[in-house]
Amino acid sequence: MPETHNRMFEKATQDAADHLIQPWPSAGSVGAEARGMLGSGEGVYVHDDKGRKLIDGPAGMWCTNVGHRNEALADVLREQAMELSYNSPWYTSNEPSAELARRIAGHAPGDLNHVFFTTGGSTAVESALRFAQFYNNVRGLEGKKKIICRDGGYHGSTYLSATLNGSQRSRNWMDFADDLTIRLSCPDPFRRPDGMSIEDFSDHLVREFADAVEEHGAESIAAFVGEPIMASGGVIVPPDGYFKAIREICTKHDILFIADEVVTGFGRLGHVFASETCFDVVPDIITFAKGVTSGYFPLGGMVVSDRLLEGLRASNHPEAMYAHGLTYSSHPIGCAVALKNLDILEDELLEYTRGITPYFHDRMKELEELELVGEVRGMGLMACVECVADRESHNPIRLDTEVGVRIDRHCQELGLLVRPLVHMCVMSPPLVITRDQIDSMVGILHEGIWNG
Repeated sequence: MPETHNRMFEKATQDAADHLIQPWPSAGSVGAEARGMLGSGEGVYVHDDKGRKLIDGPAGMWCTNVGHRNEALADVLREQAMELSYNSPWYTSNEPSAELARRIAGHAPGDLNHVFFTTGGSTAVESALRFAQFYNNVRGLEGKKKIICRDGGYHGSTYLSATLNGSQRSRNWMDFADDLTIRLSCPDPFRRPDGMSIEDFSDHLVREFADAVEEHGAESIAAFVGEPIMASGGVIVPPDGYFKAIREICTKHDILFIADEVVTGFGRLGHVFASETCFDVVPDIITFAKGVTSGYFPLGGMVVSDRLLEGLRASNHPEAMYAHGLTYSSHPIGCAVALKNLDILEDELLEYTRGITPYFHDRMKELEELELVGEVRGMGLMACVECVADRESHNPIRLDTEVGVRIDRHCQELGLLVRPLVHMCVMSPPLVITRDQIDSMVGILHEGIWNG
């Protein structure tokens, strides 16, 4: 690496340690932490401050779907900035946002035909939750406010979205609106009770949901919010039929079904949206972000059912205002990038992803040969390698919670970035990954886990 690059990285590292507050810092290092520096990327690869070329195993944060250094997206960024860099969504609109809303509605299932744009996944979920509250207030159902969520879920970092998060490590030191939530079990088949079949486990989860509705009263419950696949929870794929059964209960009791597709949307499972295609469910609201621009610009949103909007327009309160918006809602640059990104997905990558998915999972499953690996699971280009202390009890490695970090460190030395989640390693590579690159990724993972 040239000496000038070394000096540049050294200065950036020092600047970060001196001035940058990182996401999710611990109190002992907040404002005094420098994380590993990346300097450039291309396709499925990134280059770090040590001069290493690394496969981007997590695709950034589940988002760099079309890969790094895509010239078409970079060109659109500049072209739109030179045409119209910003407009206030309070009293003007822009052409890219209108066209993108139409095209997203064309991919959404059922009657989900209207789109509200936000700045990312957290604000998308926050917008959906506030919309659910508004919807019931306008209908005169002011007591219908509770949200059903699940252990293991992750929905964001804004106040209401973070309230739904089910990871204990994210909740120990923060405040939440817990009076608004009903928290249910994680739908993780790998952790089901001993001796219980997957079918019985699914029935158990559905009964738990129905019992919660009966206990709290449907008149107090506004919505259920769930990821089709729990991403940060460890790529948890629920049992077959689980989501459809939950949807039926929600419909029966006038509870909104909000599908959080921030991760699963825009190609990660080979479709723009996965709710109906992969899980046979038409939600009332779908939230999205990440892959909508492949991480090239901050953008997210929610797609809302016509039925809900028609109900509001027909209410006795035409003056009621959904007093919610963002300075960067419908940002013209973000929407222009998303349009080009959608072109690439439609023309090249959705079909390609569906085609390469079986090979990806076949190769990833080979890691179950390692004694440390309890299960490899996933769907589409999402997978999780869960490490266990022993295979019989399925206990995670509780005495060594840093195992994921150690595996990540070994893998980086060998040329792979891993998303370590305590005892789990999550992989969600860019959709442009090839078979040879999958082979390299799995080979590095094998060696990294073996040495972990």
